[in-house]
Amino acid sequence: MASSEPAVVMLPAPRSPQNFVTVSALEGGHLTLPEKLFVTNADPEKRATVPSLSFLIQHPSSSNLFKPTKLVFDLGLKRDFSGYRDAQQHHIAQRQPTIVSPDVAESLRKGNLGPGEIDTVILSHVHWDHVGTASDFTNAEFVVGSGTLHLLAHGGGPLYPAEIFNANELPKDRTRELPPAREEDTKKAFYQRTSHSWRPLAGFPATIDYFGDGSLYIVDAPGHLDGHVNLLARTGPKKWVYLGGDCCHDPRILSGEKGIALYDDGKGGQRSVHANTDTAAKTVKSIARLLQQGNVKEDGSGEVDVEVVVAHDGAWRERNAHKFWPGQL
Repeated sequence: MASSEPAVVMLPAPRSPQNFVTVSALEGGHLTLPEKLFVTNADPEKRATVPSLSFLIQHPSSSNLFKPTKLVFDLGLKRDFSGYRDAQQHHIAQRQPTIVSPDVAESLRKGNLGPGEIDTVILSHVHWDHVGTASDFTNAEFVVGSGTLHLLAHGGGPLYPAEIFNANELPKDRTRELPPAREEDTKKAFYQRTSHSWRPLAGFPATIDYFGDGSLYIVDAPGHLDGHVNLLARTGPKKWVYLGGDCCHDPRILSGEKGIALYDDGKGGQRSVHANTDTAAKTVKSIARLLQQGNVKEDGSGEVDVEVVVAHDGAWRERNAHKFWPGQL
């Protein structure tokens, strides 16, 4: 008889010595979401103004203990909407009210850090509310999921036409894609790639040990949009943070209280806010395992704490003002 007990999620054991990263939330603006487009059994009239959370991640440098490597995950909304194309602005008009101050650059400066000091920007994906103002980050390398540059230039099919993206969103001379996580992604991959390799980890089919020391993993998180990635950060002994981007737009989907909403696609069918709803649901299921109390452990050790944060979780923001830069998760 099959066991009804949930399978244990086994995270990698710490090394000796083990590096840790710090994670600080950043304000990236707000947008307004109609609940009926995002979760099942929704109030058809309810709209919520939610954050587009970004994060500062700092990794200890092997050469200079006083100058850690500084990485930003996601850039939120642009502070100047004239930087969006007409089709993007039409969509944004349906997400009002929006709030653009403070944006990521301003949030960094509040902690005495300028955007020009950021070494790397990793984008979970390139929807309008995550790309921010890339031009602020004059010295950063941009790292994106495989196929992202193709998506920005050509769109992603009838539901994601090229008009809702900007081919010049990112500085191409400072942008590298992660290698394709699947063979079928190779034909859309950008020629400038990082040298990483994907490996399974903790039940996730494809992850990258970004710094090579077990402190920060990029997780392939397919379904929402081409190139969508998440981060898994080791922030202390038996303490982890999972940054879920747009794996879902409401934490009640992760907890199982709600499902992913479907709605009329305008073409005689149904769609969700995800490019591939079934794949997105599988990704959510994989991430939700991290919420199982007592069933997430480090290899050879005991139970660990994992804090899971998705980009548009307004309740998390309200509860955790102390975790915004210069505070830490």
